[in-house]
Amino acid sequence: MPPDDGVGPRVRLAFDRGTLILEPAEGGEPVDAPTGFTPDPRSAGRLRAPAIAYRRALGELVRAGCVVDDQARGYEALEIVPRREREPFPHQREAVDAWVSAGRRGVVVLPTGAGKSYVAEMAIAQVARSALVVSPTIDLMTQWLGLLRAAFGEERVGGLGGGMSTLAPLMATTYDSAYIHMERLGDRFGLIVFDECHHLPGPTYAQGAECAIAPFRLGLSATPERQDGSHALLDQLIGPTVYRRDIKDLAGEYLADYEVVRLRVRLTEAERQAYDAARAEYRGFVASEGIRMGQSDGWQRFLIATSRSRAGRRAWHAWREQKRIALQSEAKLRMLADILRQHAGEQTIIFTADNDTVHAISRRHLIAALTHQTPAAERAEVLRAFNAGELRALVTSRVLNEGVDLPAASVGVVLSGSGSVREHVQRLGRILRRHGDKEAVLYEVVTADTAEEQTSDRRREHGAYR
Repeated sequence: MPPDDGVGPRVRLAFDRGTLILEPAEGGEPVDAPTGFTPDPRSAGRLRAPAIAYRRALGELVRAGCVVDDQARGYEALEIVPRREREPFPHQREAVDAWVSAGRRGVVVLPTGAGKSYVAEMAIAQVARSALVVSPTIDLMTQWLGLLRAAFGEERVGGLGGGMSTLAPLMATTYDSAYIHMERLGDRFGLIVFDECHHLPGPTYAQGAECAIAPFRLGLSATPERQDGSHALLDQLIGPTVYRRDIKDLAGEYLADYEVVRLRVRLTEAERQAYDAARAEYRGFVASEGIRMGQSDGWQRFLIATSRSRAGRRAWHAWREQKRIALQSEAKLRMLADILRQHAGEQTIIFTADNDTVHAISRRHLIAALTHQTPAAERAEVLRAFNAGELRALVTSRVLNEGVDLPAASVGVVLSGSGSVREHVQRLGRILRRHGDKEAVLYEVVTADTAEEQTSDRRREHGAYR
């Protein structure tokens, strides 16, 4: 029952290690639990919920007539005047407007090179609250630190991760660091920007999002869909998709014009015999074990089975051999040489699925190689030299799939990769940034009559390739 003075129930809302605690204020009466709150026997039955429930809980309490002593909010309002202003592209303005109309919660889907970072910059200025940008890698975090400093002033910007631990009103961090520290810092931010937000739905990273009270949330991705279907969790962790434009929507005016060319090459007679023999041994073992590789647990069951017997170990080596032959066929390497000659004056990125192929191509063509083992300083120098035109080509496995700005690149060559649509679209995105009047081309070199053809078909299931 509300007190006789006509003022509704008085309650206290507090942040506690990634959760919210709700209890009657001193002398107040208990209230009905807002959505997501349950009694916690470890704290004398006080109502507790994940911190992500903050916005909805506050709304429900106010609508119920409660007087809320909000001690959970640790973020601050900021007077933000961007140090640089530029006219946004129409799709950037539309994206921010759609996000604001959706209550400043939701996911914006734009292709690589379409200016997602400026959408985030506009959102930070629009919200004018303490903000955190979360990204998947230290390299991306470093890029965001530079963007935030240039836009809003170095004195307002801090970082968490990669040896940095500087708290500030505007911050950048990684998904790993957010998971580790959000229980402690989850009350400090009114806005969280999740860059490459398709990384978020995993159970570990999702916990970092759940431990923050941030009422305003923005997700950015070129390819939010995940093969495991867990992208559906983005609705509750960030909000629904509020704006989407694909590569074909923006190509020509805001992205470089592009062409996608699939080239089929054939194994030599010796390679074909070796491939067929290895594949027959691998497939025979799979059949004998009753394993269906197309099922979600097929690969895991195969790995377990190969460790149990000599036949299993032979099957494992056979699987690796048939894959190696398809991915490193002599015809592929000759085709690469032809492409490099054809585009001798253009900036070219060569993508493979494994580091062995990277190093083989690097030695054969004297091309700079980048893998996850490349030291950070060397990687930075290689990327600088490539963007400056001092290096005409790079070969990499997967470290350039996302989060690297290579505006001069106009030719991509996919020699091998996974069946992931996301990976293929990200690789296309590496060559689509506008740079003068360039026209981009992505070559996909596939070994005919091998399992690689089915892999290629799966990863091309995107409108950008139709």
